[in-house]
Amino acid sequence: TASAANPESDILDKGRNITDGETLVSPGGSFTLGFFPPGVLGKRYLGIWFSMDEDAICWVANRDHPLTDARGVLVISDTRSLLLIDSSGQVVWSSNTTGTASTTVQLLESGNLVSRDGNASGAITWQSFDHPSNTLLPGMKIGKNLWTGEEWYLTSWRSADDPATGNFRYITDTEGVPQNVMLDGGKRIYRTGPWNGLWFSGVTEMGTYSDMFIYRLTSSPSEITYGYVAKAGTPFSRLVLTDDGLFRRLVWDTSSRAWKIFFQGPRDICDQYGRCGAFGLCNASAPSTSFCSCVRGFSPASPVQWKMRDTSNGCRRNVTLDCGNGISTTDGFVVMQGVKLPDTHNASVDASITLEECRTRCLANCSCLAYAPLDLKGGGTGTGCIIWREDLMDLRHVDGGQSLFLRSAKSELGDMWLQNMQGKGP
Repeated sequence: TASAANPESDILDKGRNITDGETLVSPGGSFTLGFFPPGVLGKRYLGIWFSMDEDAICWVANRDHPLTDARGVLVISDTRSLLLIDSSGQVVWSSNTTGTASTTVQLLESGNLVSRDGNASGAITWQSFDHPSNTLLPGMKIGKNLWTGEEWYLTSWRSADDPATGNFRYITDTEGVPQNVMLDGGKRIYRTGPWNGLWFSGVTEMGTYSDMFIYRLTSSPSEITYGYVAKAGTPFSRLVLTDDGLFRRLVWDTSSRAWKIFFQGPRDICDQYGRCGAFGLCNASAPSTSFCSCVRGFSPASPVQWKMRDTSNGCRRNVTLDCGNGISTTDGFVVMQGVKLPDTHNASVDASITLEECRTRCLANCSCLAYAPLDLKGGGTGTGCIIWREDLMDLRHVDGGQSLFLRSAKSELGDMWLQNMQGKGP
């Protein structure tokens, strides 16, 4: 018969098991794996939590298949898969992996549960970090493997005391410029804005705690992913997608023994996706205009609906642009400063050109509606090029935001037109 895991051990070997009431504890004691009841009467789950706060559950194995009693057991099978077996002998969760005869399972100090081959390579054959629940820990990532199509994303709990898969997902949108998006079912309800080399353009708060974290946006032929690591000496932290559709960065305060909210999105009415419709601009400090206005050169598409506080139809252009057949044009650009850049899902990107070359390319393309720099980490006005050819959606003012260059007709530019033509303007 199998024996129980060693008390306070971080390793589970073949021939041992973990029963309800027994745990694995990471080498430094930061994380614990075991069985827990989340508050739903009669249901039990296998999960990982912060040892100093057992309510801070980071990962749940059988979130959609709860145990109905305290007789569940975690074992390594003959095929070297991790199996969670209920009291009737049925498998309620499996890692679906194979390995060598000497496969071992370990709970790392990072909170990652890994299964390793026992041979010299010690290769990881499975890890919990590849199967997120509602929490992103340092060292984890969300995004997409472009070679296999595998995706990593967060899913909310069904309720505060039910870890079953809920309605909300938090993903990295890998189209256009990478940005993080919250979905309610299949509907976008919140967006961080695109990555600008330093942070997401609508989450300027990230700059205020960059002394604590290193942000990692990977964009390569093999994957587009977002994650972060904690710098030495940084307290425990986690990113959590709540059951009521909030995304929070939480940091543990050792003095008060409580989690402090460093960021929460959506943060206000203007973080509601598309609040002011196409070419609408949201300002959370402008309740007198129902928080919405049209960008320069545009007016409400439906004045009657706008007056009734329904701004979802957005705005339309007052004056037709002078395309010039791509040869010459009297169009110019209005600079919109301090904004979260519009949705970049369908935007085109070129990292190899300058901002001035981006402007020239936009003017030469009849379908170009706006442009902005792609990368700000080098300082100055930035480098690279984002071009929008479709309606500008989800545009808002944000403290410390970026500049967007909006294509406008000569008559809408006023005195700025001459500066544009002389190359002194945007």
